[in-house]
Amino acid sequence: MTDGTIPRSGDSTDPTPDPAERDAYFPSPSSLSQYVPPRTDYDGTEHDGEAVGGWKILVIGADERYLPMDNGRLFSTGNHPVETLLPLVHLEAAGFGIDVATVSGNPVKLEWWATPAEDTTVHDALDRVLPRFRAPRSLAQVLEDGLDDYLAVFIPGGHGAMQGLHDSHNVRAVLDWALGADRFIITLCHGPAALLAAGLDRDTSPFAGYESCAFPDALDTGANLDLGYIPGPMPWLLAEGLRAQGLVVVNEDMAGHVHRDRGLLTGDSPLAANALGKLAAATLVERAKS
Repeated sequence: MTDGTIPRSGDSTDPTPDPAERDAYFPSPSSLSQYVPPRTDYDGTEHDGEAVGGWKILVIGADERYLPMDNGRLFSTGNHPVETLLPLVHLEAAGFGIDVATVSGNPVKLEWWATPAEDTTVHDALDRVLPRFRAPRSLAQVLEDGLDDYLAVFIPGGHGAMQGLHDSHNVRAVLDWALGADRFIITLCHGPAALLAAGLDRDTSPFAGYESCAFPDALDTGANLDLGYIPGPMPWLLAEGLRAQGLVVVNEDMAGHVHRDRGLLTGDSPLAANALGKLAAATLVERAKS
């Protein structure tokens, strides 16, 4: 964290206790020193003010701080700030409005400890959107009011996306609408967990056969455990879950991959956040103009 409460340097691979909750942990100092660089690869926006038609983006954020791990420990997580904010920087600059919702209507939880300390673009974006993250609408209310104003749904990553989205019928309703109305779904890293909601109470997911990037299971079963980034084995694995519903995960590693399959735009990790933002802005501007 940039306020100094969680060190980013050091050799310890022991997850750092979260004093707010018993048996809860932040990532270890060693993992943060390797996974949280001081700056991102942001290099400017490319479609400033080009969006027409008053279209908006619906952001569905994580609303639960703690992810129960398979060993009973809690991972103090949420949405990753880089994965959340860099795509929004590109979409806002293009001229799209941003609305924020969570399943419960409770505030969006962010992995503040993953904020790059020296990246003013990320910090400035957080300052702009934080009021909306603190007071989101409930997804049920969004559905009741209607979705016609939205050109896309954006589901940020972070391990917090592994809880409360994949088993939500309201998330399923939003995804059904997006597919049926030919709108876009943008997601990255662990955010594609939400796509599993589309298969709830169905023999076949409407995303069966779609190609998607996703955070590699090999990291959540390997390096993330070895480095103490997560405090125990995952309760379930993302790519395994996607493949079980018939999706094709196109990446095996974490290298900033992005991919588009029809209206589904995906990325593999924080390394893909800037590129996914560019892809999303270009794709949505083209649609808005047409």
